[in-house]
Amino acid sequence: MSVLFVTGTSTEVGKTVVTAALAAAALADGRTVAVCKPGQTGVGPGEPGDLAEIERLTGVTRTIELARYPEPLAPDTAARRCGQPQLTLSETAAAIDSLADADLTLVEGAGGLLVRLGEFTLLDLAQQLDAPVLLVAAAGLGTLNHSELTTRALSSAGVRCAGLVIGSWPAEPDLAAECNRTDLPRVTGVDVVGSVPAGAGGWDRDRFVAAAPGWFTPGWSPLG
Repeated sequence: MSVLFVTGTSTEVGKTVVTAALAAAALADGRTVAVCKPGQTGVGPGEPGDLAEIERLTGVTRTIELARYPEPLAPDTAARRCGQPQLTLSETAAAIDSLADADLTLVEGAGGLLVRLGEFTLLDLAQQLDAPVLLVAAAGLGTLNHSELTTRALSSAGVRCAGLVIGSWPAEPDLAAECNRTDLPRVTGVDVVGSVPAGAGGWDRDRFVAAAPGWFTPGWSPLG
């Protein structure tokens, strides 16, 4: 089993759409894909969450969501506020292990690397499973600092960063975005391995799966 964690430099940087694009690219390469979302927040019972969006965009149906909380907060805070138990590292790792028959298991976090998913962070989970982390970054001002902080945390923890992906690349990038795309590898020491066009999350499945493999650097694979 190959596991790839997907985190962001912050919230709302495009993690779900990037996760879907990774799944689509792997499917196009003939691989089987599973997706885990340990904790979903801001969504009520029966409402579509991030996994439903990934399924809509890609057709992937092998998915696991371990907990959901109605308030749009960090998962540990949301769990406390609604009286649900915190997710544990061991149960989350076991759920991911249950997807071992897939060629690629994608695990989408919540917010950034050190947001607590329960009694642990995505960084703790990546260490536990000895798996790499893909970092989804914003295009505009602030992304250099946020990206370098995150990649330094990964390096300090001994977790490999599989690459940077710009989660929403504007149709008409401004000067900051153009400079950031050049500077991100310089300040982080990690290659930009892809960028997703702004608005791609609103596309239909046929258009999305046809285009997604081309958003990543030729020769780069989430499978390593």
